Amino acid sequence: MKQLIQPRHKPTFNVPLQSQNSGDKHWFWTTPWLMLLVVGLIGMVGVLALYSAAHGAWRPWAMMHGIRLGIGFILMLVVAMFPIHFFRRYAVVWWGLAVVMLAVLEIIGTGKGVQRWFSIGGFNLQPSEPAKLAVLIMLATYFHNIYADSMQYLRTYIPVLAIVFIPFIQIMLQPDLGTSLMLLLSASIIIFVAGIPRWMVMTVIGLVLAAVPIAWTMLYSYQKSRIMVFLNPDLDALGAGYQVTQSKIALGSGGVVGKGYLQGSQSHLDFLPERQTDFIFTMIGEEFGFFGCIYVIALYTALIFLLLKYSFSVKTTFSRLLIIGVAAMISFYVTVNIGMVSGILPVVGAPLPLISYGGTAMLTVFLGLGLVMSAMRNDQDMKD
Repeated sequence: MKQLIQPRHKPTFNVPLQSQNSGDKHWFWTTPWLMLLVVGLIGMVGVLALYSAAHGAWRPWAMMHGIRLGIGFILMLVVAMFPIHFFRRYAVVWWGLAVVMLAVLEIIGTGKGVQRWFSIGGFNLQPSEPAKLAVLIMLATYFHNIYADSMQYLRTYIPVLAIVFIPFIQIMLQPDLGTSLMLLLSASIIIFVAGIPRWMVMTVIGLVLAAVPIAWTMLYSYQKSRIMVFLNPDLDALGAGYQVTQSKIALGSGGVVGKGYLQGSQSHLDFLPERQTDFIFTMIGEEFGFFGCIYVIALYTALIFLLLKYSFSVKTTFSRLLIIGVAAMISFYVTVNIGMVSGILPVVGAPLPLISYGGTAMLTVFLGLGLVMSAMRNDQDMKD
């Protein structure tokens, strides 16, 4: 049978054996040192912010955050040691484990009125966070293995719908609107970059807009309340709108240079709820002002820019799509969190990566960055 088009990826043959010395040099030059520096700076901002959130105390948040940062860096380096094709080869296994964990969560999960965590020895594990990575790996693997001309056929996207929407629905049922939307948006970026035709993109956008009334009826009452308060903040200023109202007061009171470290009134007088998690950016803005906010945004912008730059340096479709997916996951969390605390977007419960207090979300980011490092170090050795 005549082959219509060459695969997206091209196998590399006759790769010469490298000496130990050249291998050491390869390791050094393929390690993204600048990315590690930026990640370390973001993590330090988190430690300092959580120290302030606890009124100038290391406990209960800052010390644990620092420990988790150390564990995360080690985990990232361990993941980077594995060849990238190892993660592609077992993509179905990672995705299947994620689906199973989300299913089990419905039975034995814990939470305040929701089922989002496993409680293991005092440590809370949120399976929906690593599930996002499993979906990204699975999508990157799928598009790596198909031919470019098949992207124009609808049947190509039937497996894609299953890969994305099975865990998406499971997370929605917890319920966790924020994480489910982050999964859907990150997956959409991979599908778009993979080469979905323009007419399909427009069709999907039309279907999404048409489904908005149906989606509204499926939301929980507190989710509807958050959206209504977003549209009219004065609707329930002491109830559903309290968080956003206090957040905007704190951000505005910070001015250009802020009130000073450990001097935030809204946060230190406990007017600002969840200041250690979803609203930690507000506390940074109150204490360090406009310049402090710009500094944090600049760090995230540098990280995302570096990830996109790395995606152009790898040779295989799998590595490129995976790195772009990790960049999308981080950028959406940053955008939604900052937009949420400033009143530009509805409150959906999205942490600020590497700064907000939370173990599973942080470790998921480090896992994603470890995959990026693995792709950069081993992409040329991927076997097709």
